[in-house]
Order: sequence, then C-alpha cells, then structure tokens
Amino acid sequence: MKKPSEIFSISTSFVLLAALFWGLSGGIGGILIADGWSAFVVSFYRGAIGLLFVLVWLMLQPGRSGLANYRLWFWSVIAGLGVAGNFCFYFLSIEEGSVAVAATLMYCAPVFVYLVSFALKLEKPTVLKLTAITVVMVGIVLLTQIYDVGAEGITLLGVAAGLLAGMSYAIFIFGFKYAAPHGSPQAILSIAFAVLALILIWPASIDGVVEVLSTEDWPLFAALGVLGAGLSFIIYIIGLNWTAPAVASIMAMVEPVTASLFGVLILSESLSGSQLLGMGLILITVTALSVTSSSGRTPSDFIKSS
Repeated sequence: MKKPSEIFSISTSFVLLAALFWGLSGGIGGILIADGWSAFVVSFYRGAIGLLFVLVWLMLQPGRSGLANYRLWFWSVIAGLGVAGNFCFYFLSIEEGSVAVAATLMYCAPVFVYLVSFALKLEKPTVLKLTAITVVMVGIVLLTQIYDVGAEGITLLGVAAGLLAGMSYAIFIFGFKYAAPHGSPQAILSIAFAVLALILIWPASIDGVVEVLSTEDWPLFAALGVLGAGLSFIIYIIGLNWTAPAVASIMAMVEPVTASLFGVLILSESLSGSQLLGMGLILITVTALSVTSSSGRTPSDFIKSS
C-alpha cells in the first residue's frame, strides 16, 4: 500500500502534467493555425479526440454514471457549451494575436468565476478580492495594449476572444460543479465533449474535418487532442482527488507559462516590457487569489468537490 505522501506526490504530478499538456496544446494549436487551419477545425479535433478518451474511461468505469438523471444531462450540456466556447475563443485569440496573450487572458477565468459568484450572491465581495480583480484588469490592459489597438500583434477581436475564452471556462466550471452531484466525472465530460463536437461540426465544416485526415498535419491534430483534452482532463480530475486546491491553483500557472514560452521560443513571438509586466501581474494575482480563497470558488475547488 502506498503511503499518503507517495499518493500526494503522484496526484500533484498528475495535476502538474495536465497543466503542462494544456500549455503545450496552445502552442500546437498555434502551429496549426499558422499552417492555415481555422480555429474551428482545430477546436473540433481537440474536443472530438478528447471525447474518444472520456468515452473509453466511461466504459471502463461505468458505475454510478448518473446517465439516467436529467439534471446530469442539463448541467453537462451547460458544461459542454462552456468548453466549446473556451476552445474556440482561445484559438481565435491565438489566430488574432499570439499564444502568450491568449493563454494569459484565458488564465483570468477565476476572476470571471468570482464575478459570477458575486452576481449570484454565492460569494461576498471583499476589499482583497476586489483589489485583486482590479490589479488583474490593469494587467490585462498592459498585456493586451488595448490602449493601442492596432499595434503589432494586437487586435480588438483577439483581446475579446481571449477574455471570452476565460469566461467560457468559467461557464464550464459552473456546469461541471452542478452536474457533479448527479453522476461521474467521465459521464459529465462525455456529454460535454459530445455537445462540443455537435456545435463545432458546423463552423468547422464537414469538408474541413475530413481534409485533416489526409493532410500531413494530422499528427499535430492527434497530439493536440490527446494532450489538450483526452489525457489531460482525465489525469487532472484524478489528480485533484488527492491534491489541495491551493496547490492545484499554483500548478495551474504552468499552463500559461508553458504556452507563452512555446510561443516565444518555437513560434518566434515577442512581448514588450509592458506586456511582460501585465502578464506578471495577472499570473501572480490570479494565483494568489486562488490560493488565499477560503470559500472554494476557484476552478480547481469546483472540480475537486465532485
């Protein structure tokens, strides 16, 4: 029998690895978009391959799936709308800007979780939280250089898409949270990714989806699906069973850092001094906000509660 410390080490490694995979998937998506593939085709394959993985997981562990519960279906569909929006807007932001900017903007998702919680009166605003959100907003302005839209690599659509990616992720978190009491994670993800595939097959187009199968880029699409959805979601959820939310929140910073490094080193993207300052403000503030949260309103807390 493994010691608790060994179990903790393995679980935290799973969470860290998932964050690393998500960061790499942003870079892989950037390569595919640079090769001329649309953000919708890239998003479709990321989710469709993820669907295959979670269906296998569901078949291997079918117990207590909750698939007969209509509440599970309702909230899982909401989660599916969220993950579809998250993937699409993320890659649209990359298409209109850069991997580094898109990944950092998406990392603002906990801020949107807090704002929704404030609106629904699930969370009471405090001076600390409001200050943190303000600092994040300042960081967004510096990172995106929204005051100088039209500058190299910056478009209003790219900024909006990056923020919508974070907002969509918040919707996914809420859907997953409320579906969790009614069934298993693998059942929820199976429905969510199926919804994603059904939604994105139209903008991606059948021709675009089929074309991937005969292109030299198909290994990249496969890697994107495996690392960006299939394997990463599974090991992340498994890892959260034994990982403290605060630790998971810190490890989540690996995703935007990895994506940013990928963009700079592999895709030859560049960031100005003010953008680096904005990125630092966002990453440090969002991580600190997640770690110091006492109410569990961060994404990792929501999933962990399942």
